[in-house]
Amino acid sequence: MRFAVNIPPFTDANSVLNMAVEAERAGWDAVFLWDHVQWDPKDELDVHDPWTLLGAIAARTDRVLLGTAVTPIARRRPWILAKQLVTLDHLSGGRAMLGVGLGAPDHADFGAFGDIEDPKERAVILDDGLELIEALLTGDPVHHLGPGFTVDAQLRPSPVQKPRPPIFAAGFVPNRRPLERALRYDGFFPLGGSSLLSPQELAEFLNGIERPDNWDVFTSLAPGYSVAEWEEAGATWLVESAWPSGDWEAELTGRIKTGPPT
Repeated sequence: MRFAVNIPPFTDANSVLNMAVEAERAGWDAVFLWDHVQWDPKDELDVHDPWTLLGAIAARTDRVLLGTAVTPIARRRPWILAKQLVTLDHLSGGRAMLGVGLGAPDHADFGAFGDIEDPKERAVILDDGLELIEALLTGDPVHHLGPGFTVDAQLRPSPVQKPRPPIFAAGFVPNRRPLERALRYDGFFPLGGSSLLSPQELAEFLNGIERPDNWDVFTSLAPGYSVAEWEEAGATWLVESAWPSGDWEAELTGRIKTGPPT
């Protein structure tokens, strides 16, 4: 079992950086950042770019893995995202990861900027973008003609990690399509929607799935369960985070300083 913190970068940028540095000091294995352009406008939260912050975190840490949980490819240019991921991998000495998903909320983070709101349309772009990113990360010439993107290019350098940094996909339970997508890559982050999944719900969802070797299952750290229960359910990563409301920053910082569960 490994342990990550997933920080909403919805506060002062240096506060996010300090939480990440504290996470490494306290023994966590990875630091992820939420990836949004804005949150609910009524909340008036400051929302920072995760990739800029991840570069700063890479320069201040030595051990933790670094990535997003999760980046919606439907509002990214995949070649720019691939370049950001490779740069982070070099800057961190091979510690980059990429979490992807459809993204949310549909209007505030997509429609408000003229991007596609329909999740089904975004799913098509997500799958095409993932295929393109994987090809670009090889460093070889890429000739891609898909439903979302047409690219004829070769990106250099290739990542430090070979064949590429790990890629995991997120999706809401009980939907099966996100799981099918994740099985083509390195892991899955099943989400429970309005509530956190329990070990029993996770186990039921994964029942009967043929998992590839070294394929990870990330799950949000719901209180009241032991690490052994999560392991038995099939999780390989437990992820601590916080919903950005109330005094969320102080509460998350406290949990980070306590360190991973035992």
